[in-house]
Amino acid sequence: MYRYNDFDHAFLAERNAQFRQQVERRIDGSLTEDEFRPLRLMNGLYLQLHAYMLRVAIPYGSLRADQMRQLALIADRWDKGYGHFTTRQNIQYNWPKLPEVPDILDALGEVQLHAIQTSGNTIRNVTADHFAGAAADEIADPRPVAELIRQWSTDHPEFQFLPRKFKIAVTGSPNDRAVVKSHDIGLRMIQNDVGEAGYEVLVGGGLGRTPMIGKVIRDFLPPADLLPYLEAIVSVYNQLGRRDNKYKARLKITVHENGLDTIREKVEARFDEVKRAFSGIDQQMLAEIRDHFAPPAFRQAETKVFDQAYEANPVFRSWADTNLAPHKAEGYAIVTVSMKKQGATPGDATSAQMRVLADLAQNYGHDDLRISHEQNVILPHVHKSDLPAIYAALREVDLATANIGLISDIIACPGMDYCALATARAIPVAQEIAQRFDELKLEHDVGPLKLKISGCINACGHHHVGHIGILGLDRAGVENYQITLGGDGTETAEIGTRTGPGFAYDEITNAIERIVRTYLDLREGPDETFLMAYRRVGAEPFKTALYETEKAKSHAA
Repeated sequence: MYRYNDFDHAFLAERNAQFRQQVERRIDGSLTEDEFRPLRLMNGLYLQLHAYMLRVAIPYGSLRADQMRQLALIADRWDKGYGHFTTRQNIQYNWPKLPEVPDILDALGEVQLHAIQTSGNTIRNVTADHFAGAAADEIADPRPVAELIRQWSTDHPEFQFLPRKFKIAVTGSPNDRAVVKSHDIGLRMIQNDVGEAGYEVLVGGGLGRTPMIGKVIRDFLPPADLLPYLEAIVSVYNQLGRRDNKYKARLKITVHENGLDTIREKVEARFDEVKRAFSGIDQQMLAEIRDHFAPPAFRQAETKVFDQAYEANPVFRSWADTNLAPHKAEGYAIVTVSMKKQGATPGDATSAQMRVLADLAQNYGHDDLRISHEQNVILPHVHKSDLPAIYAALREVDLATANIGLISDIIACPGMDYCALATARAIPVAQEIAQRFDELKLEHDVGPLKLKISGCINACGHHHVGHIGILGLDRAGVENYQITLGGDGTETAEIGTRTGPGFAYDEITNAIERIVRTYLDLREGPDETFLMAYRRVGAEPFKTALYETEKAKSHAA
């Protein structure tokens, strides 16, 4: 993992001291809220429904044990004993007091964390595959490149006041676990016909009010050209992006209105101008950064303890079958820890849970933790012989739920419980759906199914790319939940299709159950997933189940 140098430490200390002065001026009235707003947003501080909210960057989702412990300490000392992991691989604190925020930032700085550019019209936290450096299907670890992009984009003088927020994701695997096609810039590591590594570059992806899948602007970009090419894209967007209407200010609209060919032509011209200015210094930096990401010293050991527990304990076996993924090193596994126990708030972690996760990473996981965009926590490097002990420790703090990739592993934004922009509740809907399918004991039979919920049209819950997506809206003061089907956030990304009229708050769980039961009735065997079945039969059987069933009930009543 990247370790700060003297420049990094000095830079962060200066930024924190600057913000401390700005907070003091806001408190004594020297700054109005309108004057303070852009300053606090540059440091990740929002004003939400009930209190301030601080969003902390977890660069490309990677944490050390000491960093996780510090996040737990912050939760206890300055919040209400918990934090919320987000779909941008960040953590949010929902209850900080304004005078104490500078102290929180200083505490973050002690472990090389910060909240810079987690808000505002700038380049946000760069995200990556949460299995990076561990996945068996990986071409190369994308984290060094993500770190290079982070250093380049932090406080970049040209890109601090873009037309709108800007998001970049990178993956090193052909199997996309980073949703790169829904980002302003998506980077996929690929190999060309002669085996050379490079990048497929996508632009103009994004969800929200106008969801779009990113388009390929470069089929193959050599690694040495990456940073100047990114600079060219953001420069063109900074020039062409609309500032007259924030709803049309994202890069996806710029690409749509100007056409991909025009954008490509302008980007290539700008690239020719800027690439000479880099003169290879970025590649020198990347080489130094890569040294920080050397693989851990994987140990050789027998796996008998795991094999015996797997055979003897069906509950452990269910967890292992559901929450483990293949690792590139023999004898190892990737552990995804579910933050989605049925009835819990998706993505929330108590300080006690954070400390246990930190201990497990330090004792068994080569001091490495990851936060996924799906709001779960990953131990990427675990020897199988340690899995029974890890499972036992997770059970002690309610983190041993065996539901990764199943219907109760729901992505949900904070919704109207916290967010000032939300138009409907998301957390209670997620909780009720998860509890319903836990009571029905159906989710393991249903198999892989991505359900995602957003509490407003901004789509922080990624509902557009859920196999089943739910969007909560306000209809004349009443919560109304629209359903989309067939979304996909992987390498075969698609935007889901709306089924029809929405459902009331007290109807939405029943509606989801009808969809799932329809799938179980029509699937061609247990190996046909929900998404496969939907692509085979289309939306009509599900629409019939949703609306004709309700119509029949209404007539009967």
